[in-house]
Amino acid sequence: MTNRNTSWNADGENVPFLLNPAGKDYLWGGTRLRDDFNKEIDLTPLAETWECSAHPDGLSTVAGGPFAGRTLADVLRERPDFLGTHPLINGDGELPVLIKFIDAKRDLSIQVHPDDDYARIHEGGQYGKTELWYVLDAATDARIVYGFTRDVTADRLRQGVADGSIERLVQKVPVKKDDVFYIGAGTVHAIGAGTLAAEIQENSNLTYRLYDYGRVDKDGKERELHIEKALEVADLRGSSAPKQPLRVLRYRAGCASELLCRCRYFEVNRMAVNTQRCRQLASFRSDRMSFRVLLCTDGCGSIYYGKESFGFFRGDCIFVPAGSVQMRIHGRAQFLDVRC
Repeated sequence: MTNRNTSWNADGENVPFLLNPAGKDYLWGGTRLRDDFNKEIDLTPLAETWECSAHPDGLSTVAGGPFAGRTLADVLRERPDFLGTHPLINGDGELPVLIKFIDAKRDLSIQVHPDDDYARIHEGGQYGKTELWYVLDAATDARIVYGFTRDVTADRLRQGVADGSIERLVQKVPVKKDDVFYIGAGTVHAIGAGTLAAEIQENSNLTYRLYDYGRVDKDGKERELHIEKALEVADLRGSSAPKQPLRVLRYRAGCASELLCRCRYFEVNRMAVNTQRCRQLASFRSDRMSFRVLLCTDGCGSIYYGKESFGFFRGDCIFVPAGSVQMRIHGRAQFLDVRC
C-alpha cells in the first residue's frame, strides 16, 4: 500500500491522488459533514466542504505523495497537462469546476448567480456560476427554491425583499434523496433546510443574495444583500417546476453508471461499483481531453494502478489527471464522476 496516494508512478505516468477539502462555517450549516463523512475540520457549524477546488476563496490540498500538502491550484499551475485538452481548459492550469458537499441544517439565502458575460464585465473577469445539485439525503419536508411561480417585476421583487413577501413569490419544490437539479445562471434559487447535497459548479464564488430571512451572523450583524446586482442578472419570468432527467443505467463488469447532466461547463455521471463478488475489477481511465474527479458519496474500497493502490472512503474526493494510467476499483461504493 502506498502513502495513501501519489500523482505519478515510477514510469512517470499520471495516476490519481486524494484531496483534502477546505471548510466553510456559514450560519446555516450543521454537523452532518463531520458526522456522515468524517470531515475533520474544526469549524462549527460546518456548512460546506470544498472538495475539489482551486478557487482562492477555498483551496483543497493534496493528501499524500510527492505533492502532499500543496494546494491543488499550485499543482495544476506546475502540471497543466493534468487538466487535459478540452476547449474549456485554457492551458494555464486553471481548473474550470468546483465541487462541494453542502449541509443545509437551515435554509440558505434566496440568491442568484451571474452568467459568464456579466461576471467578466462587472466582476473583474471572473467566471459566472451555473451549478448542479445532487441530493444525498433530505428530510421529509425539505424543499428547494427554484425560480418564481409567475412573472414578477423588479419593483415587485424589491417590495418582496423589503416586506418578506418574496417567500410567496418564489417556487418551492419538494426534494428527496437521489434528486438532481440543474441551476442555470440567472435562476433565483435556494437549498432548503434538511438537505444534504453535493454541488458541481463553475469555478466561481459569486453569489448575489436577495433575501436572508432577517438573520444575523455570530457578530449580530445581518449578512449583506446584493439586490440591485441580483435584479440585473435574475430571470424574473415564472417557471415550471424542474423535472428529474431521464436516467438510463449502463452496465459493465462490476460497475453501473448513469448520466446526470451534460452541459457546456461539465458532465456528471453517477457511478455504482460493486466488485465484492467479482474476479474482474471495475476499470477506467481518463483520456487526454479531460481530467476526472471521483467524489465518493457512499461505501469504500481501493483503487489500484500498476503495482500501487490506495484506499478510499465515503466522503473522499479523488482527482484523476488527464491521460492517466488505467485504474481498477475494488469495493462497494457510489461516486459522482465529474469531467469537462
